Amino acid sequence: MTRLIEANPVTRIEGHAKVSIEIDDAGNVVDATLQVLEFRGFEKFVQGMQVELMPTLTTRICGTCPHAHHLAAAKALDRVFSVDPPRSAVLLRGLLNCGSMIHSHAIHFFALAGPDLFVPPGAPASERNVLSLLRAEPELVQNALRLRSVGQRIAELVGGRGTHPVTCVAGGMAAGIDVEAREHARRLAAEAVTLAQFALRAGGSVLERRPEALITLPIACHDMGTVRDGALELYDGTLRVCRSDGSVAKEFSAEEYGDVMVERALPRSYAKQVAFRDPAQGLVAYRVGPLARLNVVDRIETPMAADALGRFRERWGKPCADVVAGHFARLVELLHHAEKAAALLEDDAILDPSVRTPITATPRRGIAHVEAPRGVLIHDYDVEENGLVRSANFVVATQHNLWAINSSIRCAAEGVLDGDDEQVLSAVEFAIRCHDPCLSCSTHQVGAMPLDVTVARGGQILRRVRR
Repeated sequence: MTRLIEANPVTRIEGHAKVSIEIDDAGNVVDATLQVLEFRGFEKFVQGMQVELMPTLTTRICGTCPHAHHLAAAKALDRVFSVDPPRSAVLLRGLLNCGSMIHSHAIHFFALAGPDLFVPPGAPASERNVLSLLRAEPELVQNALRLRSVGQRIAELVGGRGTHPVTCVAGGMAAGIDVEAREHARRLAAEAVTLAQFALRAGGSVLERRPEALITLPIACHDMGTVRDGALELYDGTLRVCRSDGSVAKEFSAEEYGDVMVERALPRSYAKQVAFRDPAQGLVAYRVGPLARLNVVDRIETPMAADALGRFRERWGKPCADVVAGHFARLVELLHHAEKAAALLEDDAILDPSVRTPITATPRRGIAHVEAPRGVLIHDYDVEENGLVRSANFVVATQHNLWAINSSIRCAAEGVLDGDDEQVLSAVEFAIRCHDPCLSCSTHQVGAMPLDVTVARGGQILRRVRR
């Protein structure tokens, strides 16, 4: 008999989601699917618009990582108009991305995923939230929220706005920063380094206290991330895909994505799923994001994060298949972004007032990518000669990660289907949060945010649990 339990609002999941779990006659999980219920129409309604508007317009796709869309759109416009931004603009764009990463990683680990890790296992859902975490670890939460604010302020100094930046344009930046803004950003970056070191110690400590949690979701698959000469890169590099044994399957530019990635519409979800063409294995699933990025890089070039990467690999190896270890990978990256922001601000070229290269070329198709907090983000604009968008395509991190998310849900659900409703919901949510999905980004809609889990056998619903 189907049971329906309502719990509202959903806790710590970004967007509208429904999970379907199919079991066989023996009660084994044979399929698990995250169904994204939001519809995103951006690819359609930007058609016919001036392509110059894309960096500002596409920030509205998502309020969680608007800076990544701003940067990807601006980089794509550089390709549209065949123009190379000056060095000062590249430095500023890199700094904007660092601020965004600091903000997003801090808020996810401590406010969204943190209660899963710091609040004792078995605590009721009403206690697994940031308020309980604040009571238990006040210094930790205060530092984490300050770190979030520091990242947001850095992004605001460069991007003009904290949430929907406006300064990145075709050929560079609409405005640079002055000496006073640079000094302010320097102080913020130095504070971010200190806070990120604290976060890494605190996060590493709790993860080490929960060794059983770290091996609950072993998902071996291909990994994709951005590298430059093998080093971790956020803004400008090539895409590298590594197999589950660590070997490199391919390294390619964003312009080649249509040749190596296959997007597929799903029958029960508004999010497209993407597969990779492995030259040796054919179409395969893969993941992106902090864990994937650390799996594909040879090294990190900022010293403290490089040391943290070494400790990460001593603990989990290379590559690491344990999805939960992605939380620690996020903290390693957090420290790197803070160090990188500080390093960028030491380059005097960042004050050069010449921040934009004039546009003279006729528009054409432009494709570019950046690393968003959740992974690889691709913007693709096919543009008419008059500068209007003929067609557009966005490939966001949650689309890359759909297979890995579904596999994690299946793995998490296998041991709890006979448990009570709260156990089922908690296990599914924990698995989803490990990937930090942005469902509003993979689609788009305003409204309520329920999580609906359906368990079925042979098309017949056996159980339905909702929060």
